[in-house]
Amino acid sequence: MSVDMNESATARLDRLLTMVPWLLRHQGVEIDVAAREFGVSPEQVEADLALLFLCGTPGGYHDDLIDAQWEDGRVYVSNADTIARPLRLGVDEALSLMVGLRALAAVPGLGERDAVDRALAKLEAATGEVSGVTGAGQISVDMAVEADDDGLGDGGRHLTALRGALAAHRRVHLSYVVPSRDETTERDVDPMRLVSVDGPWYLEAWCHRAQDVRLFRLDRISALEVLDADGTPPADARPRDLDNGIFRPDELSLRVELDLAPQARWVRDYYPCESATELDGGGLRVTIATSDTAWLRRLLLRLGGAAHVVSPAELRETVRQAAQEALARYQ
Repeated sequence: MSVDMNESATARLDRLLTMVPWLLRHQGVEIDVAAREFGVSPEQVEADLALLFLCGTPGGYHDDLIDAQWEDGRVYVSNADTIARPLRLGVDEALSLMVGLRALAAVPGLGERDAVDRALAKLEAATGEVSGVTGAGQISVDMAVEADDDGLGDGGRHLTALRGALAAHRRVHLSYVVPSRDETTERDVDPMRLVSVDGPWYLEAWCHRAQDVRLFRLDRISALEVLDADGTPPADARPRDLDNGIFRPDELSLRVELDLAPQARWVRDYYPCESATELDGGGLRVTIATSDTAWLRRLLLRLGGAAHVVSPAELRETVRQAAQEALARYQ
């Protein structure tokens, strides 16, 4: 096991915030012991410690940054007392966080509702003790969110209607745009939940056309109608596990290897990659699994010389021919 190149920034931040207080309480711990404690490789621990040198309070001077030493195989961390202390919120900060949690609790289909409720209860109790805002003096905040203000673009106007359909168990007719095929499909669906994944909102529903559970991105719904028909999904319809993102490649998906120049490293952050390997000169070799190469061909043409198809050879030849045809139009 080595450094995980595909680990998300959120997962790494979560480990670092836990690791620093633990290391402060276990000064001189061996790297192997720390690696077992956090379920990562010793190389990953060293990479995390190297990252800590760039972390600290605003200013960026030597005394502002966390200091970590591990040359002799044992880890020593200092100048990180701020992270070691329990988080202390002012009343205004606590109230702002409570408003955010109440908004989150109102999201249909929220999977971690119990955790949100527990955090909200602790904040309300602590804030009430300090400021006296609980009981008769409790602040009432209306958490209703207008669809046009959700920041969803074209999908925002559908959110209120879909929430109503969910609550009333009504079937919905969708006109849904499929970008990869450049067509609009018509389908009836039984809503199951509304979820936000990495920014965009999706409707998860039983699709009568596909006879299976499907995810519909709200900003790709061109029109919808809530029908006067029961929209209860079949008993065997199960929500998808979205912890690892929307796209789930299978053994039938095509694996495409790309070499990305330094200026194209952003591709790894915006598209799901199964693996990523550092190349000399700051580039990356990534593996992308896809069942449709149309969007990938368009991406590669847009990247120009900043990306090269390593495999499969058929896709490399297809992209080469498309590039030649595009150049011929300019002549």
